[in-house]
Formats: sequence, C-alpha cells, structure tokens
Amino acid sequence: MGLDLHADVAELTAALLDVESVSGNEGRIADLVAEALGALPHLKLWRDGDSIIARTDLGRAERVILAGHLDTVPLPTTEGARGTVPASWQADVLYGRGATDMKGGVAVQLALAAGLAEPNRDLTFVFYDHEEVEAELSGLGRLARRHRELLDADFGILLEPTDGVVEGGCNGTMRFEARSRGKAAHSARAWMGHNAIHDLAPILQRLSAYQPQTVSVEGLDYRESLNAVKIRGGIAGNVIPDQAVVEINYRFAPDKSIEQAEAVVFELLDGFEVVRTDAAPGARPGLDQPAAAAFVAAVGGEPKPKFGWTDVARLGQLGIPAVNFGPGDPLLAHSDDEHVSGQAVRDCLAALTRWLS
Repeated sequence: MGLDLHADVAELTAALLDVESVSGNEGRIADLVAEALGALPHLKLWRDGDSIIARTDLGRAERVILAGHLDTVPLPTTEGARGTVPASWQADVLYGRGATDMKGGVAVQLALAAGLAEPNRDLTFVFYDHEEVEAELSGLGRLARRHRELLDADFGILLEPTDGVVEGGCNGTMRFEARSRGKAAHSARAWMGHNAIHDLAPILQRLSAYQPQTVSVEGLDYRESLNAVKIRGGIAGNVIPDQAVVEINYRFAPDKSIEQAEAVVFELLDGFEVVRTDAAPGARPGLDQPAAAAFVAAVGGEPKPKFGWTDVARLGQLGIPAVNFGPGDPLLAHSDDEHVSGQAVRDCLAALTRWLS
C-alpha cells in the first residue's frame, strides 16, 4: 500500500514510521516516496540509489531546498522501549524510531510537495539515504557529486527536529580510534602476557576528566562534547587481549576547523596511538544572511544553536545558506522512547505552508 500524501500529516508520519529504514536499509521507504512523488504532475523527479530529488519549475525569482534524510539509527534494544517499529499512538503523541529524527520532518516535506502545486518560490525537495553513518556514505553528498546542478538554490531548510523554532548552524563532528597494544597469553598464566584492555584506563580517565567548552558563535552558544562511545578488544574468555580500541566522538563548535578540532583531541590524548577515522565540519549560524533573516521573521521564535551535526553544513559548503527547522524535540532523537506530537508536525506544516503560499 502506498503513501497518502493528502492525509493528516501526523498520520503520514505514522505511515513512514511503520517502514523500518535503519541506515543501509532505505530501499523500501525510498520506493514509497518515489512512487508517491511520481504521481504529482507539477514535479520533476530524479532518483539516485535511495536518494530522490523532486523540483518545481515555475520560473519563480527564488528557489528553496527542503531537505530530509530517510534513514534512522538502529532500533532500541532496551526491553519496553517505545521508540521502535511499528509506530504507536498515546493520545496525540506518536512513538517510533525516527519520530523526531526525522520522519516527522519528511512527512512535512511530502505534504508540502503534494499541497503546493503553485508555491510562491520554486521548490527542490531532497530525500536522501545514509545520514546517520559515516559522512563519506551520505546520500546528500553523493547527490552533490553527481547532480550538483539540481541542488542550486537561494536558501535551504533542513527539516531536522528543532521544536518548531529556527536552529542556526550546527556543531561539527569527528570520530577517532585510540588503540592500546599488549601481548597475548593464556589467562591462567596472565604474567606471561600484557593486557591491552587494562591499558585503555588512562585514556578513559582523560576523557572522563575533560571539561567540554561552550562557545559563542554569532550570538548563539554551542555546547561541545567529547566522549568514548564504544570499546572493543579481546578474542576469548581465556586469552589475555593483545589489542584494544576505544572509539571516540568529538562534537565541536563551528568556530573550529576540522584541523583545529583534531588538535584538541590529539593534545588531550598525547602519548597514545590515536587515529582520526571520520570528520564533518560544522556550520556557522549565518542568520544575518537576508534569506535566513527573512525566514526567521516569517516563522517567529528566538533562534537557537543546533548542537548535533546536520546537513546544513553540507549545504553551506555548496554555497547555499541554510537553517534547521522541523517538528519534534531534538533531545528525543535516538532515545529509547523517541516520540513527536501530532500537533507539532501539523504546526510545522502550517508555518511552512504560510511562508510558501
């Protein structure tokens, strides 16, 4: 059964949530989105893998990108977690993986695509895969490499969750691996070896003691974070491990370049074997740009910083000023009880409809 783009946008959100689309498994939801958009005669459609571009071509003086990713993080494993698949309702609150990050925003995109055959600006709708994984796999990055001309725009809106207020810019993100090396031995004769897992302790102590910064950039305060996010090591319960790795994630304010942020981690973990494995730069707010300032004035509210990394950074690299604006509390993203209120999704759709009508 296909998607009904003219249904209540909260019900459309529920339909999207019922389609599991963990990163790498976006095929089915991309098929449904492409099928639904393909039935709209006022849009021109392109598909690249599990990413989709749909555009109006009305000769308007301004073009706006409305972008959102189709994938989610993995489903929760905690017993009793409600942020899973399929979705469930409690009164007007919708629970499910991706409710805030970001199928509520994707539902708003789809409803706008169906409802605005004659918008006051030309629109480019972008739905893409692989946002929740390494930057090199990003569907939006792939579109920028292969179909750059289709992404030309004067302004961009990424429908990531912002609680219905504009969030400017975003923190950058990078990942590292810190490795320790030991000597394998039978655990009954541990003195013959050297335990690499134990050697991770001082790395973890430095990370635990580190005090993240809060950095003001163009009037918005960006909170940083630096954390161990995964540990691996050992091959069996009776073998002293000869290698161990701690994976580290640094979320850094957009005042820093990738090189400057990398230097923070290398300085903190000086003396250890550390390798950067992934990085994506942040984006400064840019709310003084005319298009962004006009949008803020139109939708109201006090702009906030975006603490998580989003593709406003990638749009900025393409020369497109962009902001985050979407339904749902961003603090609920990736949580075990991820949810969004139906009214929040409806309010976001109404605000964008007014601005584009």
